[in-house]
Amino acid sequence: MTVSAHSVLKSVFGFPEFRPGQIQIVERLLEGKHTLCVMPTGAGKSLCYQVPALMRDHPSIIISPLVALMDDQVAGLVANGVAAVAIHSGRSREENVAAWRAFQSGEAKLLYLSPERLMTPRMLDALKSVEPGLFVVDEAHCISKWGASFRREYEQLSQLKHHFPNATLAAFTATADSATRADITEKLFNGEGETIVRGFDRPNLNLSVTPKLQWKSQILEFLAERREQSGIVYCLSRKLTGEVVDLLKAEGYRALPYHAGMSPEMRRENQEVFMAEDAVVMVATIAFGMGIDKPDIRYVFHLNMPGSMEAYYQEIGRAGRDGAPADAMLLYGMGDAGLRRRFIDGDGEDEGHKRREHQRLDALLAYCEATQCRRITLLSYFGEPGAKACGNCDICLDPPVLLDGTREAQMLFSAILRTGQSFGSGHVVDVLRGGDTDKVRARGHDALPTYGIGKDRPKAFWQGLIRQAVAGGYLKSDIDQFGVLKLTDRGDAVLRGRETFELREIVIGKGERKPRRTRASKAGESDVDSGLLAALKNLRRELAAERNVPAYVIFSDATLIDMCHLRPENLEQMAAVNGVGPKKLADLGEVFLAALRAQT
Repeated sequence: MTVSAHSVLKSVFGFPEFRPGQIQIVERLLEGKHTLCVMPTGAGKSLCYQVPALMRDHPSIIISPLVALMDDQVAGLVANGVAAVAIHSGRSREENVAAWRAFQSGEAKLLYLSPERLMTPRMLDALKSVEPGLFVVDEAHCISKWGASFRREYEQLSQLKHHFPNATLAAFTATADSATRADITEKLFNGEGETIVRGFDRPNLNLSVTPKLQWKSQILEFLAERREQSGIVYCLSRKLTGEVVDLLKAEGYRALPYHAGMSPEMRRENQEVFMAEDAVVMVATIAFGMGIDKPDIRYVFHLNMPGSMEAYYQEIGRAGRDGAPADAMLLYGMGDAGLRRRFIDGDGEDEGHKRREHQRLDALLAYCEATQCRRITLLSYFGEPGAKACGNCDICLDPPVLLDGTREAQMLFSAILRTGQSFGSGHVVDVLRGGDTDKVRARGHDALPTYGIGKDRPKAFWQGLIRQAVAGGYLKSDIDQFGVLKLTDRGDAVLRGRETFELREIVIGKGERKPRRTRASKAGESDVDSGLLAALKNLRRELAAERNVPAYVIFSDATLIDMCHLRPENLEQMAAVNGVGPKKLADLGEVFLAALRAQT
């Protein structure tokens, strides 16, 4: 089985080896086992289902949320000689009919569909006649109300196991905490599938957070050393998106807007420019990003706080997909946090959902106020404790000044313990500050020794301390139990005097901390002929424009860099370049060989 999978990997996609973790997923799907795969962005999840889809006897259905993403995936497969088709509203009826006939006849083994199109009675009945063997749910976090990107049309996918009981179900996502993972497996597999977590660590990302002070000067300072790089600037509103585009254009940047208020044609045009060209700044709301597979995005700059750790992780994951260093900068303002809370409170009537979203926002605030390595905080949130300091985030490279907060932490931890570790931060702070509330009186917490011992500190101080304690692993905020605060072993050690608690100064109101200037280098490109690489990229851009596909469908940056290193002189040598499979060798080999010869 392994040899056969490796043979498909090499003969179709042009890669000599699987990346770590890929072959285990491929083997599970070939064995017919339902599987949820959580893999960091850029880890190569597409190959994990494309390889077994080509090896299985029965056809496969890939469920994808976006038309553009489906088209790009199909174009990439066709470029590698794989017969794949998509059916969606962006194609004509004739094109969709032709795609269905190719799939029904067995000419194409992979069919890409949106969840809305798949779950219609007509499509479900039609698919039963071809007996699909594998269903792959991409961006699977969208199926869960516990997740940060729930989409109602995805919820219907929970019926797949009833319609196709003999098919293997696979789900892939880069963003899912433990509660979201459990919900996905319950809905798709009745809890019977296996979950494989390949980790959330993206060591090539430099993580930085700084207070939002003068955002215009802050973004211009950040971009000053990045004029030749492509990146994304995320904004909370359409209005701010326009302001930022105007600011950057006035400073000579090629900045393009992207938000839901634009026409689909204009959004598509701007996305194509961003995907195909260098040194473009995409200024966007969260409407932009899902399915974006541009490998050389060198930075993601958040002008406003995202709504949760999941959203933040998903958005920064669009940077550095080529494995080279990239920067993630977040401007942190409590005004943004207040606005996010108002969004949550106005989001429908599901109180449980609102509580979970508030807790997710609290986790992001804790990340912003972290006193230790940001990667440790991030990985701990996603259930990967024990990570070592990365040496590559703003805190590791420019540690904050810490104060002894042991006494205050002991007061907080004592209040949590004495109230039975059964309450969230709001009630605990009320007890500490001597709040006269119905909840405090009804439970007799106004008679506790800790009642009112923290009244000399404002509410914002205690909230900040709680966020730091959660970020540092002293407390656990249990999302499954509505944000109940519980002491960890480390928190218990502080309470009992066996360990001290270092406190990052909590500034009530505006404070300033000079951000360290960072810059992602173009790792991998430093030791290649820059003129040759530029020539190959220009050729790639021209070919992509001719074929109306994203540039990476022609060849990835990694493949072009490998060409520069190997400098093949004939087709046999070109076949040894990483990412050059037989179909691309036949279609593109001579064209790129000519470009290489012209530069020698």
